[in-house]
Amino acid sequence: MFVIFISKCLGFLYRMQFMRIAGEEAVGLYMTAYPTFIFFISLIQLGIPIAISKLIAEYHAKRKTEHVTSVMKTAIKISAISIILFSPFIYFAIPYIAKVLLHNENLIFTLYISLFTIPIVIFSSLIKAYLQGLAKIAPTAWAQLLEQLVRIGLIIVLLPYFISESPAMTAAAAMGITAIGEIFSLLFLAIFYKRSSKMFKKGSTSTSFTKPIFNIALPSAGSKLFGTFTWFLEPIIFLKALTVSGLAAGAATTLYGIISGVHIPLLLFPAFIPAALAIVLIPAVSSALASNNYTLLNKRITHSLRLSSLIGCMAATVFFIHGDELTMVLFHLEENRGYMKILAPIFYFYYIQSPLHSILQALDEAQAAMMNSIYGGIGKLFLLFFLASQPAIQEKGAIIAIGFGVLITSFLHIASIKQQKKINVGFRFFVLPYGIFILTSFVQPIIAAGMPLMISVAITIGFVLLLLFITKQIRFNDFQYLRSIFSRS
Repeated sequence: MFVIFISKCLGFLYRMQFMRIAGEEAVGLYMTAYPTFIFFISLIQLGIPIAISKLIAEYHAKRKTEHVTSVMKTAIKISAISIILFSPFIYFAIPYIAKVLLHNENLIFTLYISLFTIPIVIFSSLIKAYLQGLAKIAPTAWAQLLEQLVRIGLIIVLLPYFISESPAMTAAAAMGITAIGEIFSLLFLAIFYKRSSKMFKKGSTSTSFTKPIFNIALPSAGSKLFGTFTWFLEPIIFLKALTVSGLAAGAATTLYGIISGVHIPLLLFPAFIPAALAIVLIPAVSSALASNNYTLLNKRITHSLRLSSLIGCMAATVFFIHGDELTMVLFHLEENRGYMKILAPIFYFYYIQSPLHSILQALDEAQAAMMNSIYGGIGKLFLLFFLASQPAIQEKGAIIAIGFGVLITSFLHIASIKQQKKINVGFRFFVLPYGIFILTSFVQPIIAAGMPLMISVAITIGFVLLLLFITKQIRFNDFQYLRSIFSRS
């Protein structure tokens, strides 16, 4: 969690430098191409990393160490075949995607560079999943940190040389920098994989694990593929709807870049804690379930969801009150668009979504997680086109739709977990933190009226913490628990 926090800070610094150096148009092109890049990865990846993490955690918990290396070898073969099969189709589809779907041929070069980045990302993901299954979480976090450091260095040193060319070349150069960062991450992870795999070589078996991998991977892939497919469709529908409402295509692309490259990343910045929990929850819950230790199972789920809810409360409050001002100060935006006040109350539920999704996958409920994501994605896309195409609201309607998708998926995940008889976890601790967010949003502007931004933010955080302590959402034994964790580390 600590290393991912540092990595998030560096990623935030990267985005700030990218916006300041490249400008809004180049950032708009890059951020419009990025969902397509992620969709390509999900299409070729087939959900295999989740299967690796879960299977290795289970075999490790049951002391069946002879299967660990065999699982990884099978996964590498499947991934290599998938890359060979899918890459040519994607290569020839890129011009159509850029010109027809995204309405901008300037994206072609950026998408070609993203295609050559995909194999690097896929093999990195396999090693990360392998290490996570063995509960070796730190190397994956350090790899992410190294990747961010490389990207920041290159964005400052190399990107200015491409500014004079064109926004399209600048966006393509940024994607190339992403590829270089991924290469460094892969090399770093390969060192740890080589070290970890040595202890399992003697007991490895020649058995093929294709069937058990696909039994887990394909339902998980369906969920992730649909999620990334809706993200892939998001800029397409966003741009189409805004042009229908009367906005020029270039202006719509820039606007999408600002929303997806500035506002959404700022909202997601505190999500490093739920993200870290989501990473460890699949092997943690799987191993507890494999050992039939339901006390430990419920303890791990309760801790993760309560902590995610508290993070959501703090983040939603700060961004609702100060978010729009922070975007102008940090990213040098020219105007206050008011988007954060729309998104912050809804994104409270985003902070609990990723742990809920991981819990469902670990409970062999990948299909339920997939259907929840499908319903949320479909609802978001329909509402996105309907609202964004209205001349009176335009991009604000699109923002409401994005938040609506988050809301549907999160509540469906909660309902799915409530149906699990083996899980004895209440969800009342979501209600009170959200009430604290609403109360603070009304009271804080009165208390801190006219104060400088940083002092006002400090007052907001202090007030929320005070209310969380008073309502016993944060307890003093939580700090003893954290101290014991750091002592063991």
